[in-house]
Amino acid sequence: MARKILVVEDETLIADAVAARLRSEGYEVQLAADGLSGVEHTRRWEPDLVILDLMLPGLDGLEVCRQIQKDRHLPVLMLTARDDETDLVIGLAVGADDYLTKPFSMRELVARVQALFRRIDAVAGVTPSRTIHLDDEIQIDVD
Repeated sequence: MARKILVVEDETLIADAVAARLRSEGYEVQLAADGLSGVEHTRRWEPDLVILDLMLPGLDGLEVCRQIQKDRHLPVLMLTARDDETDLVIGLAVGADDYLTKPFSMRELVARVQALFRRIDAVAGVTPSRTIHLDDEIQIDVD
């Protein structure tokens, strides 16, 4: 079964591009355009990972992270234009597992998502796939 990723991002172009790339990597993806929708999606859909913008309408990303972590530990990758060290430290302190600033590379985003899932699998005792997708045509099997 495909892993489920919720992308909470109010910038439609970014959200759609991230979703398309993650789907091409085999993930099931849903989008939420504001903080409250993001919290509701995590409760109804139960994703395996959340990619979360900090600057959202309604609830900001920090509050979304706090609320979703109350229900269960859910891996969160913050994806934001805020590149100040203080924002990064606060994001990690409220429950984010990783932090990536905009502009960003899709390859780096996918690599970070894969790294988070490897860590989750290691804790759960699951053997993950060891294939790296460089682009649509080039894949490296590291086994």
